[in-house]
Amino acid sequence: MNDLSKKRGFSEKNIAYLFILPAVLIILVIAVYPVIRTFWLSLYDVRLNDPSKNDIYYSYKLDMDGFVEKYPILVSLMDRSLKKPENKASESKLKQLDQRVLKVKESLTNDPNFEKQYDQVDSIQMDDGNVPESLITYPLSKTSAISLLEELKTLQLEVKKLPIKDTDKQGMLGLLNGLQKTVIQPNFVGFSHYTDVIHQPRFWMSLWNTSVFTIISVAIELVLGLAIALLINRQFKGRGIVRASVLVPWAIPTVVSALMWKFMFDGQNGIMAKFFHFIGLIPDMGTLLTSKFWSMFAVIFADVWKTTPFMTLLLLAGLQTISGSLYEAAHVDGASRIQQFFKITLPLLKPTILVTLLFRTLDAFKVFDLVYVLTGGGPANATETISIYTYKTMFAQMNFGEGSALSVIGFICIAIISIFYIRFLGANIMSNNQSN
Repeated sequence: MNDLSKKRGFSEKNIAYLFILPAVLIILVIAVYPVIRTFWLSLYDVRLNDPSKNDIYYSYKLDMDGFVEKYPILVSLMDRSLKKPENKASESKLKQLDQRVLKVKESLTNDPNFEKQYDQVDSIQMDDGNVPESLITYPLSKTSAISLLEELKTLQLEVKKLPIKDTDKQGMLGLLNGLQKTVIQPNFVGFSHYTDVIHQPRFWMSLWNTSVFTIISVAIELVLGLAIALLINRQFKGRGIVRASVLVPWAIPTVVSALMWKFMFDGQNGIMAKFFHFIGLIPDMGTLLTSKFWSMFAVIFADVWKTTPFMTLLLLAGLQTISGSLYEAAHVDGASRIQQFFKITLPLLKPTILVTLLFRTLDAFKVFDLVYVLTGGGPANATETISIYTYKTMFAQMNFGEGSALSVIGFICIAIISIFYIRFLGANIMSNNQSN
């Protein structure tokens, strides 16, 4: 009998694992893999605006497409300068450099595969076609790549000394510089992006801005949300209409709401700017979006208006789980409204407050759209958050390596916040519930 029950328990356990497996796979694909991939990308210097760094490269390569395009032009320019030399001295130097330029290709054509690929790419370029992915790059040994780079740098120095026309000289220098960029080097940099970011004052400023925004906005939203939730939890005439109207700001898309507040905070025609100036809160209407302190105030004000209904909704759901009989018994015992709030409402609402704070803090810490539309991170990066800094690094500067490092740092910050809430605040709530 015991063996039969054990076998049955074992089979039920296996079936339970089968039910959990799809969820685990979804979490791995949707949540874990992007983080691992981002971390992996942060270890490389990837820049989409630099052909030699627009992908992850583990070994030395030659951008054959760029080399075939620039090298013949350099040879042609050298030949043209040789036909009309400034003097015999320049003619002699040009001949020497011309021979060295020719040897650049000769040093590579020792490999028949290189010559074959060069001719294929050249033929495709002559026909104005697109070079296929398989022909774009050519593998180089470390020795060949380094010697090629050194030779091209030496040629640049020699060309600078040539007594020729400035237009020809600048053309040669530009082509030589372009040929240097066709040599693709391994772009593994390890944790350099992390050390670079940590030493940047802009990073610490964005982290400070994010923390200030998160702490102040979440604290105000919690207080206002709890007050509104307590109010609309009562029975009164028209309660349904009030509940629906309270949720309107949260229902408006964040971008639309940010644009609306941007118009209202406008220094010339903004109604809120005019109101704040009228009551003496700000010195002039143009202050709200142009000064460091008041721009942060404007962002927090707009966020509080937009997200307080979210806090209200969650807290209201928590309030409705508290039995009314507890308040009736407390009232019979002579407890005042304030005593009821601190002895009944707040202790029983702690788990809901924890969940609400956790969701809202994580959401506030990764804020992007509201700030980006309202201030763009300005003025002078006064409202630039981690998310906006990451966006500008990745998509404005096309620096995907450093942007990925910033994304990983942001993920670590969010993980720390989650652990703090769940480990410390959650533990306190559980101990209080057990003691009660």
